[in-house]
This record gives sequence, C-alpha cells and structure tokens, in this order.
Amino acid sequence: MSSPTAPHAGAGLRVDAERNRQRIVAAAREAFAEHGLDVPMEDIARRAGVGVGTLYRRYPTRADLVAAAFEAKMSAYADAARQALADPDPWHGFCVYVETICAMQAGDRGFTTVLTMTFPTAKQFEASRDHAFADFTALIGRAKAAGRLRADFSTEDLPMFLMANAGVLTSIGDAAPDAWRRFVGYLLQACAAQSAQPLPDPPAPRQMYRAMLRATGRQRQQRAGR
Repeated sequence: MSSPTAPHAGAGLRVDAERNRQRIVAAAREAFAEHGLDVPMEDIARRAGVGVGTLYRRYPTRADLVAAAFEAKMSAYADAARQALADPDPWHGFCVYVETICAMQAGDRGFTTVLTMTFPTAKQFEASRDHAFADFTALIGRAKAAGRLRADFSTEDLPMFLMANAGVLTSIGDAAPDAWRRFVGYLLQACAAQSAQPLPDPPAPRQMYRAMLRATGRQRQQRAGR
C-alpha cells in the first residue's frame, strides 16, 4: 500500500506568503485610516506580525502598499457612483453619493490623499477611479436635466467639497465627530437648483489637482508635528 502523498513544500510556502500578504494589507489599511499615509513601514510590519523585509519583498514601494490597501475602498467608491447613477431620482442619487463619499472620508484619514494620487501599475485601482469619475459626470448631467441640480455645478466642485470637509474633520472631528454631516447638508442645499445664485467660475481641473496635493501635504506635516 502506498503512503499518503505529502503536501508539496511549495504549496505551503505559497499559503504562508498569501497569509502574510493579507496581514500586511489589513495592517496597512488600519494604520492609514487612523494616521494617514505617512505611517512608517516598520510600524505596519509590526502590526502585521511580519518582518520589514517580508513587507518590502511583497510591496517594494509605499505606493504599491497604498494601492493594495485602498483597492477595496476604491471599488466601494466606484460602486457608490454606479448606484447613484442607477437611482431613478437623479437628485436623490446625487445627494446620497456626496454623503457617502464624505462619510468614507470621515472614516478614513488616508482616503482624500489617495484620491490625489495615481498608481500606474495598479490597473484595477485606476480602472475603478475612471469608472467612478465617468458615472459621477453622467449623474451630474442627469440631475441638471431633471432641473434639480444647479446648472453651474462642475466636477471640480466635488474635490472642493472634500477639501472643505477635510478641514471640518481636522478642526473639530475629535470633539464633534458628526459635525461633518451638518456641513455636508449645507453644501447639498447650496447645490439645489431652486436656491441657486450666480457663482464665480470653478477652478480648472489642473488647478484643483494642485490644490488637493498641497492640502494633503499640509495635513501630513500637521500630523507629523503632533
């Protein structure tokens, strides 16, 4: 009678490697959400219970790790836009989408920063971002056509909302963690067509992108100085 086949050593190594990968991603996700994207890689390795060398073998750069940690979040971001676009009431879909994205921001300190970054090697991550932008753009058009969203609303207004909400979260989030909800309520009322008053022209996309980079850079410096 032949003896039972022993597990192949390589299979065991692959299982261990996948287990370590999951630990690293989970630890990074928690650390980035709590403290932003500048958490030392050594701290993430310690949270994950692996050596720093193991972390770097799997994720050679911080950008690689950020993309892996936020892939599920970016998918949720894209799903929110898709669901909003599918809403039969485009104004309701618009409002729910803005509230959802701001809630994601409130629950994750690194989220706004990630939205200003690009990850050329993370194909799925970038595809989710592109789908979210396309769906949100279509949602804006539907809400305007329905006569509910002010006609001069621009895609560049959403990053401004996120930057302003980040200021609320940074300033009073610890003392009044739900204050951002009231602030977002004000913003949505200002977006309604029936209350619209003329506004100056919105910033150009490139201007908005540079502004977001500077804002997230200042937030990093403030956290580092604490």
